[in-house]
Amino acid sequence: MNNFFLIAQSSRPISWINTAFPFAVAYLLIAGEFDALFWIGSFFFLIPYNLLMYGINDVFDYQSDLANPRKGGIEGALLKPELHRATLIAAFGIAAPFSAYLFFISDLLSSVILLVTLFSVVAYSIKGLRFKEIPFLDSMTSAAHFTGPLVFAISVAGSADQLVLTLPIIGALFFWSMASHAFGAVQDVKADRLANIGSIATTVGARWTVRLAVGLYLLSAVLLVGSGPPQAIAAIALIPYVGILIPYWNLSDEDCEKANWGWKSFLWLNIFAGAVVSLIIIEFLQTS
Repeated sequence: MNNFFLIAQSSRPISWINTAFPFAVAYLLIAGEFDALFWIGSFFFLIPYNLLMYGINDVFDYQSDLANPRKGGIEGALLKPELHRATLIAAFGIAAPFSAYLFFISDLLSSVILLVTLFSVVAYSIKGLRFKEIPFLDSMTSAAHFTGPLVFAISVAGSADQLVLTLPIIGALFFWSMASHAFGAVQDVKADRLANIGSIATTVGARWTVRLAVGLYLLSAVLLVGSGPPQAIAAIALIPYVGILIPYWNLSDEDCEKANWGWKSFLWLNIFAGAVVSLIIIEFLQTS
């Protein structure tokens, strides 16, 4: 039973909502009903998807995680080697039937979107691909993890035309997620360099990665505001993110670990951001 909870911990329960929420909201707004696809898709992106994403990560990052003091708690499980096989079996095994169902009910466009999304999840960490170690591609791939469920929901519940109309919102979430990943890499600059692991932060340094993240958040806000109401109001949720980053504007590589406080704040700030978006959705449903 203890091993079960360790494997479950590797799925980052605190982050489950970050992938399930975009799918559920987009699907409900477009399809307008709580049908089987809504429940199956929402559950898939809530738990199996996150176990696949983070479980693979924890297995193939084990050696570097041993030297990272952040690992072993809310920021990532430190899985014992004897659990690696079981974790991979659970991650792929639980995700497989849900993925098969979603592919079965999807048209060609939705299937391609789902395939790209799942590929990004696997390619980020698995040996032989390791997109997480390719600077800039690491943040882009991570952003695809969180944007993919939204794009898939729009395509499977709507049409290609609706995808085009929602491109500003999709872009806003992509840059939002990319900024968060980039800032998350800042705290590990020294540890990653010692382990010979590449990242966006090891390439441009802590200071400029923070500044890039601020720019990406602002770009996300511009896209949201430009897309008009009610989603424009969601730009308000980005203000605290930028506020947290400003104190790190001139952060040196030597002091990179200080960014950990800001990163931990993000974990809880995501709940606030979700609440803001929820209120916007409720208002939209009431007036539509």
